[in-house]
Amino acid sequence: MPKQKTDDLLALIKSLTRAEKRHFRLFVRRNQASDDILFLKLFDFMDKHKAYDESQILKKIPAIKKRQLSNLKAHLYKQLLVSLRLLNANHNEDIQLREMVDYARVLYDKGLYRQALDMLAKAKERAYECRLMTLAMEIVEFEKLIEGQYITRSIEGRAEALTAEALQLSERLNHTNQFSNLSLQLYGLYLKVGYVRNEKDYFYVREFFQSNLPKADYQELDFFGKLYFCQSHVWYYHMTQEFALCYRYAQKWVDLFTEHPDYRSIYAPLYLKGLHNLLNSLFNTLQYNRFGEALKELRAFKDKYGLSQSKNIEGLYYLYHYIHSIKQHFLTGTFSKGLELVPDLMKAIEEDRYNWDERREMVFYYRIACLYFGSGDNDKAIDYLNLIINQKNPDYRADIQCFARILNLIAHYELGNAQLVEYQVKSVYRFLSKMEELHAVQKEIFRFIRRVPRIMEEDLKEEFSNLRDRLLKHESDPYERRPFLYLDIISWLEAKVSDRTVEAVAQEKAQARYAIEPEGQGG
Repeated sequence: MPKQKTDDLLALIKSLTRAEKRHFRLFVRRNQASDDILFLKLFDFMDKHKAYDESQILKKIPAIKKRQLSNLKAHLYKQLLVSLRLLNANHNEDIQLREMVDYARVLYDKGLYRQALDMLAKAKERAYECRLMTLAMEIVEFEKLIEGQYITRSIEGRAEALTAEALQLSERLNHTNQFSNLSLQLYGLYLKVGYVRNEKDYFYVREFFQSNLPKADYQELDFFGKLYFCQSHVWYYHMTQEFALCYRYAQKWVDLFTEHPDYRSIYAPLYLKGLHNLLNSLFNTLQYNRFGEALKELRAFKDKYGLSQSKNIEGLYYLYHYIHSIKQHFLTGTFSKGLELVPDLMKAIEEDRYNWDERREMVFYYRIACLYFGSGDNDKAIDYLNLIINQKNPDYRADIQCFARILNLIAHYELGNAQLVEYQVKSVYRFLSKMEELHAVQKEIFRFIRRVPRIMEEDLKEEFSNLRDRLLKHESDPYERRPFLYLDIISWLEAKVSDRTVEAVAQEKAQARYAIEPEGQGG
């Protein structure tokens, strides 16, 4: 078995819960006649060891010969999937429906056509209830096959009814696929272009969106058509940084699940993703009260529906839970209190509990660093920033990497590491020079930090005040406002001018903006 497939097998085994491992062992022993089952012995060995060691396997399990190991691993991988499919069938509507279609195929092959049609009719009814139109179309095509080849004595007009049903399904699926394709294309464009940085970017993205937007009445679309319609618009307005419009379509997305509450558990990943986009939009538009309500809705999912049904759902829930719980503290300036989230979050990352990718982890490191910086613990902030800066292959999220380096310079400056700041400025300059079209805000901050070692002590406050005034001019620029969401540089500057902590300034601003009581002021 090639190395990649061996790694996949090991990853699959490590992802199993105790219940899934127990079920697999029972499944194997129930379905295998021999007590000496080699692939089960291989499973037990790999389950106990963190790394794959072929020589140890051959030594500890003499019955396994080297020449048969590759086939044995492939067989084990397949049997694990069969076991998991059986165990999870009750939690997945599409698995249950496909099982019914499989049963219909068995009955069809036995020549029991009426029974096959009865099974398909039940499956199709459930597919319509769950809005699984692709599967419904597959069932209709199977029904057409049976009706077209054999005399089944079905009701009169059956051929016309099936034809009309197939045409209607085809039209609905076409609209859904058009919007899902557009959503995927926009995501690909986002990875390529990122957020629009100027009018040229804006007109390019707008032209792409409008030329690819399907002509369809929203009210005529089915559930998934409406969902992908909203998703496409969320991506578009997110890229163009029109956050108020992004919020509108994210809310419509979540409202679809309010209209169909049963779908919250059936299509949990899509529901959670909708809440995630809604929370992002509310954060970007600084709607504190609505943000709190949406965060409560996210947290209520765990209590109402549970997370045991799927590792994927559990991973998505905690991903969004940590992202937006931290953002809530950014909104209120309660950085010290936000640090209470860090131990559990870091434990989840270190244990690789939910298979979050490196991009997600890097963003978490940056947000944790911001919490420590806001709370006044610059040493800890630098520790987490170094996890980003020292990455071997930093070929993604250039925005986070840029601000990590700028915040790192600021943190070292706060610690009085003047010589280190002067040395690192050159390294950061080389990094930033490779980036295309830096934001004016980033340029202003970097120029200032380069000048700091040469500024007289008695002039510092005035220089901080001047930088704050220059940056405030950019805050209303639609193409320059995004950097302020990454780093609350204004609060830092105001703290330096007024001889207060960043946390105190941020909480005072939150109190004025949202009419809330500040917590845990740092002075």
